Amino acid sequence: MLESCPVRLWTIPILLLLAPFAARADIIHLKNGRTIWADQVRENKNHVEYDVGEDTYAIPKSAVDHVETGGLPPQYVGSHADTHDAADFIPATPTFNHTEEVAGKVVHDGKVDTDALTALEREGNPEVAATGYFVAGKHEFDRGNLPQARQYLESALRFRPQNAILLTYYAAVLLRTGKATDALPFAERAVRAAPDSPDAQALLGFVQMANDRTPDAIRSWKKSLKLRPDDVVSQHLARAERESNTESEFALRESTHFTLHFEGKQTPQGFPQQVLAVLEQDFDDIERDLDYSPHSSILVTLYTEQAFFDVTQAPSWISALNDGKLRIPVRGISSMTPELARVLKHELTHSFLTEMSGGRCPTWLQEGVAQMEEGKSSGSVGHQLGALFVTNSEIPYNMLEGGFMRFSSEEAVLAYAESLAAVEFIRDVHGLSEISRIVRQLNQGSSTEAAMRSVIHTDYGQLHDEMTRWLKDKYGQ
Repeated sequence: MLESCPVRLWTIPILLLLAPFAARADIIHLKNGRTIWADQVRENKNHVEYDVGEDTYAIPKSAVDHVETGGLPPQYVGSHADTHDAADFIPATPTFNHTEEVAGKVVHDGKVDTDALTALEREGNPEVAATGYFVAGKHEFDRGNLPQARQYLESALRFRPQNAILLTYYAAVLLRTGKATDALPFAERAVRAAPDSPDAQALLGFVQMANDRTPDAIRSWKKSLKLRPDDVVSQHLARAERESNTESEFALRESTHFTLHFEGKQTPQGFPQQVLAVLEQDFDDIERDLDYSPHSSILVTLYTEQAFFDVTQAPSWISALNDGKLRIPVRGISSMTPELARVLKHELTHSFLTEMSGGRCPTWLQEGVAQMEEGKSSGSVGHQLGALFVTNSEIPYNMLEGGFMRFSSEEAVLAYAESLAAVEFIRDVHGLSEISRIVRQLNQGSSTEAAMRSVIHTDYGQLHDEMTRWLKDKYGQ
């Protein structure tokens, strides 16, 4: 994002097939005024340990004012403002005739029993075999292990190739892993198999939108809403209709990796080609740094400033948006500028990381890498960051996994600075390639902390200590 705007909008249009739930929690009140919401808190001699999901963290007891039990965690909005992304869409719970008898055999102790799957297949009942592989695939999908989920769902489809539930889940896996083009025929088959399924229609709309087929997505979402009202689908439909109305007369240019939409009458001749040339160079740079290449053409739209806000309904301080498409307000720019070049590279980096991680990249890593790629450095704030880390006054990194929209402007500035510093630390101490390895671990279902432990042998507590020393050595105290 632009330096003048400390908070940006970033969404990932992916279909998640589990509903979130709220539970009572413990609240750690820090001496610096911040709070940490945790599932469970424990104290030992020198540290306060706390659990968030499957991860355990520790902070110095000296940084804690008191612990409050039994609070209700706040329901933070995502890193977007007035719209929800496809992750908020909750399909109906899928059922198969043999789910109850199969589920306990296939998944137990939190793992898939491959021997049980083989035994089910040998029974010679295609429906039972398909159910078993679906249970396994859904288990891995829910854990975020998308490559393994895809394999199990492919096996299920061998036995029931026209089952709408299987096709919907398989298309969702493909979409989430950046294979929107491959997902389209499976989403279409799901609708043909179950034309009265609101979930199949809704997913087809998400896939069509990712394939730059906005009018088709509008039709699919309207069909879904006729079958069942859904707030998330309604919001996507409203946005797609705004986009369709605004961009009805937009021109189009394509390059090797990009599809660019722009206002033909308002855009100076030659400017779109300049944008595509810069994006192609950025693509090569990021591809080299991350050792990864996105699978599908990346969609980019240039707007006048008013059109940008009409379509996105974004707050006035937003400077650019990547919601699966790079949406860039050019503010009357007639030729490439260094500032616009930085914005393009920053937003393009998010497209790489989103696809590369299967939508699981935490915000601090997303924003840190994007800032690094656009050429920013922590040099101007390194000394101040070091002082914050020494006194445990920084925002803990586990609190930076979610969106930054919940922060005040001052906290958001600090969040971006910490994000960049962490990525620079990993790059300087462990090597640029280790950043890619962490992101790939996330795509395999690892939590952020587990991925860091696996790659750089560091958890969040150790990251704090090592960064404190690194900042002190690099920038002094």
